[in-house]
Amino acid sequence: MKSLISLVFVMFCSVANAQKVFSTQYANQAEVKVFVVKYENQADLKVFKVKYENQAGDNNGKWFFTQYSNQAKTKIFFVDYENQADIKIYFVAYENQAGWRNNEKKYLLY
Repeated sequence: MKSLISLVFVMFCSVANAQKVFSTQYANQAEVKVFVVKYENQADLKVFKVKYENQAGDNNGKWFFTQYSNQAKTKIFFVDYENQADIKIYFVAYENQAGWRNNEKKYLLY
């Protein structure tokens, strides 16, 4: 019984921090390189920045930016050119607009 509870707890914790990201200063520190596009239809992922850590989603585009790299699940770097990026994102104004447009790149943020 204890092992089952422990397993559920570990699974919950790994899901709960899936969209906590840290923006690195240098490209070689990042796991994923990101480019911000001008138009929604150019994006692989539409991102909504949440205010609180507990609002971060499960790889659904709701991002919480952490203050320190060790608090984040994924380290990202914002590149200057589209061809340098692993994924292209577009920041949306409303939470319900967030989500993947290109599911083939979803694995990058797991």
